[in-house]
Amino acid sequence: MYKKRQKLLRYHQTSVAKIFEKENQLIAQLQANELEQCLLLWQANEPTLVLPAGNKWPESEPLRAALTTQNAHANWQLLSRKTGGAPVPQCPGVINLSHLYVWPENQAYSVKLAYENLCSVLTLFFAKFGLDSQTHATEFSYCDGDYNINLHGKKIVGTAQRVIIKKGGGKIVLAQAFILIDVLLAELIKPVNLCYEFCGVSDRVKAEVHTALFENINERPSIEVLFQSITQAFIDSGLYS
Repeated sequence: MYKKRQKLLRYHQTSVAKIFEKENQLIAQLQANELEQCLLLWQANEPTLVLPAGNKWPESEPLRAALTTQNAHANWQLLSRKTGGAPVPQCPGVINLSHLYVWPENQAYSVKLAYENLCSVLTLFFAKFGLDSQTHATEFSYCDGDYNINLHGKKIVGTAQRVIIKKGGGKIVLAQAFILIDVLLAELIKPVNLCYEFCGVSDRVKAEVHTALFENINERPSIEVLFQSITQAFIDSGLYS
């Protein structure tokens, strides 16, 4: 991760809106061939529900008002972004990674392989804490998908992927993951279910199908140590050198 034209950015506390701006700046650098890849590690400084842009999940004023009045423990902000999937809650205690890179020109792009590479890194991260993780969908989890990372059958990481066509040919991959570190799961899912209700979606998320890192280990590493562990997992994987 430390070769020329590669970046490592870490934000212990920042707004989700600023991260979205930073991702767009990095994509522009990749488009201009000023950058080969960047690992962006961050944690939100305030509770924010992130919606996929589109008609299914409208960023409505009634929902925005409800998020600030119906949650006893936090006033949740509301943002949307260009991505698929489902609503994702961001707050302190959730670490995020955004890995932006140019897909190798000598290899046909594969959604499956891109996800598998990211999951391999996350598996190495959890192994550093003596934890054996599994990759599969998790029924009743928020933003469910086949490339969730699970511990003992409970979701601890959600992943997402966006591909941008590079000018002049090629593809830029924005691979993302949220890692549950130290959160009250029952509170974390409340804004998601509130959003489902306002958007007319019958599904409901259940707290008990999720878990967090600090529920599975005795030590309490700082966010800086966790960032270092994630970075080292990328390096050890050898997948992005």
